[in-house]
Amino acid sequence: MSGSQKYIHVARASDLAGRDRILYRFFEILPGALAWATFGLMLGLSWRKPIWVAIFIIIFDLYWLVKTVFLSVHVRANWRRMRHNLAIDWGERLAALKWDHLWQLVVLPVTQEPYEVMRDSLDSLVSCAWPKERMIIVFAKEDYGPESHEIGERILREYKDRFGVFLVTYHPPALFGEMAGKGSNETYAMHKAQKIIDARGIPYADIIVSSFDIDTKLYRQFFFCLAWHFLTTEKPYRSSFQPVPLYHNNVWETGALSRVVATSGTFWQMMQQERPERLTTFSSHSMSFKGLVEIGFWQTNIVSEDSRIFWNHFFYYDGDWRVVPLSYPVSMDANLAPSFWQTAKNIYKQQRRWGWGVENIPYVFFHFVKNKNISREKKMRFMFNMIEGFWSWATNALMIFALGWLPVLFAGREESQQLIIQNVPHVTRWIMTLSMIGIVTSAVISQTMLKTTKDDYGLKRRLPLVLNWILMPLTIIVFGAFPGLEAQTRLALGGRFRLGFWVTPKSRQKP
Repeated sequence: MSGSQKYIHVARASDLAGRDRILYRFFEILPGALAWATFGLMLGLSWRKPIWVAIFIIIFDLYWLVKTVFLSVHVRANWRRMRHNLAIDWGERLAALKWDHLWQLVVLPVTQEPYEVMRDSLDSLVSCAWPKERMIIVFAKEDYGPESHEIGERILREYKDRFGVFLVTYHPPALFGEMAGKGSNETYAMHKAQKIIDARGIPYADIIVSSFDIDTKLYRQFFFCLAWHFLTTEKPYRSSFQPVPLYHNNVWETGALSRVVATSGTFWQMMQQERPERLTTFSSHSMSFKGLVEIGFWQTNIVSEDSRIFWNHFFYYDGDWRVVPLSYPVSMDANLAPSFWQTAKNIYKQQRRWGWGVENIPYVFFHFVKNKNISREKKMRFMFNMIEGFWSWATNALMIFALGWLPVLFAGREESQQLIIQNVPHVTRWIMTLSMIGIVTSAVISQTMLKTTKDDYGLKRRLPLVLNWILMPLTIIVFGAFPGLEAQTRLALGGRFRLGFWVTPKSRQKP
């Protein structure tokens, strides 16, 4: 067993002993400690050295402006690429390659979502341009008793004859060593599917697995696009494949708050697709069945299974794993609940669950210490990107919009007369006004995406959707920094403060 493979399914410090446990626990505390140390340092220096803080805030705001422009360029570039890819006839491209040996396996984890959500996703699979006799659909249902089996049997009756294989599984609750969640459900289902694959003699290397949330709806040529990338990438058996999530399924039913937060998540993924060296898997994604079997499928004891599966592969193969950006969309649900306040609460919980991806920091940093087969340069790059990303998530918006006034509040009478102290709020306001370029870019691209991907997009919908983006400064604090900071704080505190898996409720009805 090479590298750090024996630690491949570690989930927390308590899974280890001795020095390993202390080291892992240190890495669990690190992100939250850095975030709170930043706030403490800002408060302390604002009191003791307000001029220093005033200078720092102006420099930091300028950095934020440059970063906003930089990321906006990436969003525009990826949108052009995605629009180009939507216009390509991927079937024609695939015809030049040998592809008739490939199978598409789709695993759909299901809890208690409405039937119409399940039906819409399955219908989109039926409509996809891929030979249905070479499709394996695994409908992975959590077992909540007779009602779960009734739904499973109904789905089986309606769809079993539409695909080469249609399997319904029922994941038992409270299996030993598991956390109730998507990863444990998928792993249970894939063990069942593996038996069918073995019985049919389908080579593992010929199967591309797509892990889709149950609300995922596909564009018609998605599997052709995926297969083309699989067959043409340099190392298909050392790669995951990541589409861009668009939250368009229920876009007309959702309110402004939900649209802005969901689209911001899309833009972040688009930015990352232009920087593939930073990209890890998120939500709906694909990979080889061969690699999944070798690592033992998804971890069953964590929340962030969608990103952790990337790291499981990465360390199993001693760093020889990457994510191939597809720059091709899948459509999913934005948050929607019966009332505005419940929708806002669900958005916060979803963002906090995504923020709980910080649990990957101790996992990754611990493995970097243990694994001597990965280059130091690659380790440093990933460690910096991860710690900077989560630190920025929890601190940057608060530093810009809230802490800019601290030097003015804490400065003494003599210091407050100095020009730099007096002008910090004005300079901050001016720089933030320039940063509105990011909001304008977001509004324009979101309009273009809807026009391209929604058949019922019309003139009367445009103005309200543009005005939605006025909420962006609020959303990046309340639904960005706060849940990110809470997740990091909970990880640092450990024990009963740790988060379990929270399933985002799905709805297609207007509140």
